Amino acid sequence: MNFRHYRVSRRTRRFAVGSAVVLALAGMNGPAIWGYASHQYHDYKINQPEYKAKNGHWAVVDVPERYRINTIHAALLHTGKVLLVAGSGNNAANFRAKSFRTVLWDPARNTFKDIPTPKDLFCAGHTQLPDGRLLVAGGTQRYEKLEGDVDKAGGLMVVHNEDPDKPMTLPAGTRFTGRKNSKTFEAKDTVLVPRAKKEQDKQTRKVTVTVSTARVYVEALHKGHQYETGLTDNYRVEGLTGKDAQNVYGIANKLSFDKKDFQGIKDTLEFDPEAERYVTVDPMNEARWYPTLTTLQDGRVLSVSGLDEIGQVVPGKNEIYDPKTKKWTYLPKERFFPTYPALFLTDKGRIFYTGSNAGYGPADKGRVPGLWDLTSNDFTEVPGMSDPDTLETSMSVLLPPAQDQRYMVLGGGGVGEDKKSTARTRIVDLHDPSPRFRDGPDLYAEARYPSSVILPDDTVLTTNGSGDYRGRSDSNILMAEIYDPAANSRRAVADPLVGRNYHSGALLLPDGRVMTFGSDSLFGDKANTKPAVFQQQIDLYTPPYLFRKDRPELKDAEPRTVELGGTATYRTDRPRDIAKARLIRPGSFTHVTNVEQRSIALEFTRTADGITVTLPKDASLVPPGWYMLHVVDGKGTPSPAVWVKVPVAES
Repeated sequence: MNFRHYRVSRRTRRFAVGSAVVLALAGMNGPAIWGYASHQYHDYKINQPEYKAKNGHWAVVDVPERYRINTIHAALLHTGKVLLVAGSGNNAANFRAKSFRTVLWDPARNTFKDIPTPKDLFCAGHTQLPDGRLLVAGGTQRYEKLEGDVDKAGGLMVVHNEDPDKPMTLPAGTRFTGRKNSKTFEAKDTVLVPRAKKEQDKQTRKVTVTVSTARVYVEALHKGHQYETGLTDNYRVEGLTGKDAQNVYGIANKLSFDKKDFQGIKDTLEFDPEAERYVTVDPMNEARWYPTLTTLQDGRVLSVSGLDEIGQVVPGKNEIYDPKTKKWTYLPKERFFPTYPALFLTDKGRIFYTGSNAGYGPADKGRVPGLWDLTSNDFTEVPGMSDPDTLETSMSVLLPPAQDQRYMVLGGGGVGEDKKSTARTRIVDLHDPSPRFRDGPDLYAEARYPSSVILPDDTVLTTNGSGDYRGRSDSNILMAEIYDPAANSRRAVADPLVGRNYHSGALLLPDGRVMTFGSDSLFGDKANTKPAVFQQQIDLYTPPYLFRKDRPELKDAEPRTVELGGTATYRTDRPRDIAKARLIRPGSFTHVTNVEQRSIALEFTRTADGITVTLPKDASLVPPGWYMLHVVDGKGTPSPAVWVKVPVAES
């Protein structure tokens, strides 16, 4: 009793002393001193052991200046290192200079390494492959130009090939001249036009040739409105002669000064964590900027949506990457989604679209949540979403443990630059006979771009965001909370150090801390008159569970391979204290999208000096790849992770 009284009294004295200092200084020099003293007291308060144990603590990562980049994408690798990807970093000058950046960060040693980056991976998609490589697909072919900045007429040229025996490659710079308008336009990229398709009827032996097409962005040779066109025209391809000139031609509608959106690339790379380098593999069939990549139960990867090579949303042409062959194939049927859709692999092998997305696409198409069967292409809508017109820039999470198949959608805003935002959270249980979204507790504020991270103790940390589009009108939110799915309750925790909105994110690290990165505000002041600077600071959040005295530890830290349904035994000093074991897939975060992260509950038994864990048998619950294994004691304190590789299940 006396000890408790002493602790309370000491805390009371600290508060009294701090308040006295603030009051004394305020009396001396008014508001400026008051603000300074308040800041000093805040720093004092958040660094107290009692505060940290309840609310956690934020700290700034010491990043040498040469390694500070505009981190747009981040992925945790099975080496424990984090791949930080900027590409051109939403910087047109970097794009023109072909200055594309990737930095590899080791959080354990706080060391950094530049990674040569062959393509502009700005706004690509990425996901974890079964062997631990990171698949990165798509990126930037060309930056957008707003209507007032467009100085040359341009647009889409559809190139036709009627020759069934010969494909045609037209290099960048190829010129197209209109047969009616006599105006000449130049291809800005190389385009491959496949040979025409030739089919013969078996009965009549009649041969039918179907023309093949390919698309390329073209611009006028000179500036000025006199070079734009009106109606559709047929264009001859300069440099072609004979039959080639007859068989290959272009058709374009209006080529104008309209706004030009970002344009995507087809390029695909694998990042090798062991060799620490990118490896080029076969390109996608479609160019994609803002795509989502989702790993499937057999280790293949689904690629969906994105802006294509002429800046239009890919019209439902989705494709699959096979890590064994390094090749892409189209799905047989089309389904349209807006860019960066949140697509999760469910425990029945279907794809769940939560409705979350980021950026581009019509307001009335492809935005309704539902379950998608890739085999039949059937799509079953899931009703009940509150504020359904604010799903753009919302965050989606598969709540822990993954076996429960409960998903949460947090915050979000209106389509495009709409000022609308919401504090709603919505939860759906896919195991319900008739799944339906129901509201959970509201977020700390109306927030676009919140970042949510699953923690090993089965809670979810959510942090930051902004009340308006890209932090407009100084609307960044310096708040964070931890949500407990079991209790369906949230509580505020320590405030983040800096604002984070567009182009920001967060990842769980193997030691149980959370890193946050990025932020790309549109303006730097409340009046929206000054351009903002990209937030290059990386912060680390240490959750309350790491301020407890004792922490469990798995002694056998060497990575190992465990098959689905298999077991693995680890030594630990306090096996009787272990309350649960969790297998957590490393995150891969960009643009409010991290469909990789999931936490799977493992069955386990205690031995005299350790525990034996058993993996589930369902590959759609545990897709192949590397995972972090944490054990958690009865107080909710997790161990540092050990790495486990789950191989592709034998068919």
